[in-house]
Amino acid sequence: MNDESIGRQGKLVVVAGPSGVGKSTVVRKAIELDPAVWLSVSATTRQPRPGEHDGVDYLFLTDEQFQALSDEHGFLESASFAGNRYGTPRESVAKYLEEGTDVLLEIDLQGVRQVRAAMPAATTVFIAPPSWEILRDRLTSRGTEDEASVARRLDAARRELAAQNEFDSVIINADVEQAAKQLLAWVSSTST
Repeated sequence: MNDESIGRQGKLVVVAGPSGVGKSTVVRKAIELDPAVWLSVSATTRQPRPGEHDGVDYLFLTDEQFQALSDEHGFLESASFAGNRYGTPRESVAKYLEEGTDVLLEIDLQGVRQVRAAMPAATTVFIAPPSWEILRDRLTSRGTEDEASVARRLDAARRELAAQNEFDSVIINADVEQAAKQLLAWVSSTST
């Protein structure tokens, strides 16, 4: 906690955007540029991938631990994806906000809607691609997924792009550093 955060409530800034838009890269760059902003760590029931660390990349929980936390209303938002569960632990976010630290939360559209219902004061930022063609090219050029998977991601991206008017701000990710600076400017402008 720095001297500037004493006596003020931190702001929760929720970031979302379609797969392939580079939102994780923008958020990581924003944290690199301003380490005083805290990036919330999501919980998941999936197994760690090589190189992932508990408490850093995710909070890795068993199904039973996740369910117990869910039963106690311990998540701001949660969802299931590909047979695993994901969620944002409410307690850690509240702790940082109470300490006056601004918090970034990177989640999907469904999660944004849940957080907005739970914390109406949260600020929402949508990361958009410069164009549909660029987004499509990013998704297809990865080479990590089959055509059916890419088609599903493109369909989801269309739905997410159509919902960007639900957000407080839209940042176009044409340049990662510039987008990160815009995100930080938005965080600063919403801080009290």
